[in-house]
Amino acid sequence: MSVTADAVTGDFVAARPHLFAVAYRMLGSVADAEDVLQEAYLRWQSADRGAVSSPAAFLTTVVTRLCVDHLRSARVRRETYVGPWLPEPLLTSPGADEPVELAESVSMAFLLLLESLSPLERAAFLLREVFGYSYEEVAGALDREPSAVRQLVSRARRHVAERRPRFPSDREEHDRLTRSFVEACATGDLDALVAMLHDDAVLWSDGGGKVADARKPVVGGAKVAMFLVNVARAAASASVDVVPVNGALGVVLRVAGQPVSVVTLEVADGRITTVRNTANPDKMAHLTT
Repeated sequence: MSVTADAVTGDFVAARPHLFAVAYRMLGSVADAEDVLQEAYLRWQSADRGAVSSPAAFLTTVVTRLCVDHLRSARVRRETYVGPWLPEPLLTSPGADEPVELAESVSMAFLLLLESLSPLERAAFLLREVFGYSYEEVAGALDREPSAVRQLVSRARRHVAERRPRFPSDREEHDRLTRSFVEACATGDLDALVAMLHDDAVLWSDGGGKVADARKPVVGGAKVAMFLVNVARAAASASVDVVPVNGALGVVLRVAGQPVSVVTLEVADGRITTVRNTANPDKMAHLTT
């Protein structure tokens, strides 16, 4: 049966949002996810579509396997990464009817939780627990027996449960604290920052060794507040956008219109527990407008 080029492209375009959602959660990188999708498209062009009953399922399998291979090589590269590594921030606008599991799975905190999993555990967990695939479907995507997939998912659940915050934040509370955080930083209100930060708050900065940044975590609410006030003073000329980032409000700093930093917060029990600042220029490219 002949298949037109338009049909081939159309099938891929229809599946693309889902494929990107899988790839980004697998890799924590917009650029790497786009590379994987490009490779998947090339493979789709040369595939025997007469043997493909579901283009979406076929493409999800290709993307998943490419991501697993990429993660295995990424672990080696991360050993030489300068300073803390954070996922690439993603500007988001989740729909009101989006499942909670899907919205939470794009958060910085959740993406970092996934870093504790092996590539196969990560793939099995995401496909089963986040995207709702059956064990048999996940087994097909990973070329494993369903019993092996059940073990992968079980181990992943255990690791994630052990590391998940005990007190998840309320979205309204998170957004309110984010706006108060921005105002306190902009006005240099050290006391206000200290009050909204948990005593054991931690700040992580990812500059990738390419910009001046803290290469070790800053620990303690007072120290984090002082660090933030100093950074805000140095970046006084930057414009500040408070926009949805990875499923919740975050902060994008721009200089001359170009993004230079993205800040996201983790909140629990009415206070900020974690500040994550991504400033590696390589992770800002996709945010350029």
